Amino acid sequence: MNVLVAGSHGQVGRHATRLLAESDHAVRGMVRAESQATDIDDLGAEPVVADLTGDVSHAVEGIDAIIFAAGSAGEDVWGVDRDGAINLIDEAEAESIDRFVMLSSIGVDRPEDGPEEMHEYLRAKAEADEYLRESDLTDTIVRPGPLTDEDGTGRIRTGTDLAEDDAEIPREDVSRTLVATLGAETTRGETFEIAAGDEPIEAALRESLDE
Repeated sequence: MNVLVAGSHGQVGRHATRLLAESDHAVRGMVRAESQATDIDDLGAEPVVADLTGDVSHAVEGIDAIIFAAGSAGEDVWGVDRDGAINLIDEAEAESIDRFVMLSSIGVDRPEDGPEEMHEYLRAKAEADEYLRESDLTDTIVRPGPLTDEDGTGRIRTGTDLAEDDAEIPREDVSRTLVATLGAETTRGETFEIAAGDEPIEAALRESLDE
């Protein structure tokens, strides 16, 4: 499978790009600046320079699936986190790409319950998630709890109403989950939250989401 990682230079995106490069998948890493291309090449992926707020049609050519791990880090939540995602979803539909995996966030369904400084970000992500669900793409929306830089364990727990204050998860395990969804039939058309846990990722996706 030829997979495009949008936001491949970010912390989660780097892990996902590396994992895909180490797998049987072919991976293209989408970056915003030419100066970032060498880093993606070093991860074993094909770099492609494209801005989510502009023309991304060349980035999706020949692609079978997309992992959206991009983000504005709070600098332009409406332009990147919402509209950038929508732009890529539209291009995926135009290119007849079926599979789209979205990195979202816990709390998206209840932004008013989160910290005030996160309200706009969560609302922007909620609109992007909804746009994806209403598209013709086969979607999976993964909503992790607060991210940490600890080494991944390869184990998670899933749910639809996890307590945010008990839902921390290493970025590496988020990336492993995003990659694992590509081959997990039970994740197709599903939206779910993840946190650090005791269940191996593949088993958690296969068993927990099949209940």
